[in-house]
Amino acid sequence: MVSTFKSLTLGIVLALAGAAQVSAEVVLRYAEAGPNRGTRAAAVQFYADEVERLSGGDIKIDIHWGGALLKWSGVMEGVSAGSADLGSVLSSYEPQELKALGIGDIPLEYADPWVGMRAMYDLMTSDPQLQKSLAEQSLVYLSNFSTTGVQFECTQGKQIQTVEDIKGKRIRATGTYTNVLAELGADTVSMTFGEVYQALDTGLVDCLASYFYTMKAYKTYEVVESVTRVDWGQLLGFAIVMNEFVWSDLDDKQQAILRQAGSNMIDHFARLTIEDAEAVAKTLADGGFGKVVPVTRMAADERQKILDATLKFRDSWIEDANRRGMAGQQIWDKYIGLLKQYQGQFEAKGYPWQS
Repeated sequence: MVSTFKSLTLGIVLALAGAAQVSAEVVLRYAEAGPNRGTRAAAVQFYADEVERLSGGDIKIDIHWGGALLKWSGVMEGVSAGSADLGSVLSSYEPQELKALGIGDIPLEYADPWVGMRAMYDLMTSDPQLQKSLAEQSLVYLSNFSTTGVQFECTQGKQIQTVEDIKGKRIRATGTYTNVLAELGADTVSMTFGEVYQALDTGLVDCLASYFYTMKAYKTYEVVESVTRVDWGQLLGFAIVMNEFVWSDLDDKQQAILRQAGSNMIDHFARLTIEDAEAVAKTLADGGFGKVVPVTRMAADERQKILDATLKFRDSWIEDANRRGMAGQQIWDKYIGLLKQYQGQFEAKGYPWQS
């Protein structure tokens, strides 16, 4: 009888110990609307692997690729509501709700992805006003992506080398870039990247305001004849966010791991995307994609005219932030200060992976 009691007691203790071990492992559902291919997908996977490594396997991330859990238009709302624990969001899909992230979508002279993402990470993890703005959507910021700088790729006879060349051109663009180009006289067109190849091929659009990585991914080099390198800003309102209530259930160590993994991912993704962009630019010019597509750098004075045209949209962001009860100018000045800091660090020391 005593032996039976001891066996039962031991069984209960072992069961409880096993339950404690199971409960210590946290599995987080990640909503990724993009496909599992390319440099950004590699960065998302790196983030998941890094979280698991830093936590010693106690935190695992289950990535749902290709919109299987939530489409782009539904990621923010889905993470906010708890349909996913975390996910990749674009402020352009929810510009009002994600106004805090929208500061990164104002086109500026800083086109380097590492500089931009590091500045955004520091800003979003330190500014209580921006954190409160995200918290109103039940979200917490973890890390950042970048599209890299905008370039112009155009069909035969439609090359853009000056601001004057923009006038009358049918140009596909997104976000604030659409508004700036419209101000400069372009006939802007809205469509998904999945539609741009046919639009270029049929003459529906003359040019794209796009990125080197999309030129390769969507094979637009087959239907364009020139690329003008503008390195105009970058979309930085592109982040990993987490459900605030899930975040609050984690302890300080677990929260620190998720943030550290986010910081580590930025350097990893920056290296991938910078190397990829340079490789695509070289391959275009060398004819490595099956035809030569000349890549010409826009003159500095013409590029500056485009940058000057964005100033009103900077002012608009500041004014909107003020209306929301935030200190818009103060936040903007802090953001610019961080961009200058990291640009200076890059110019003085190069990238972290080069040291």
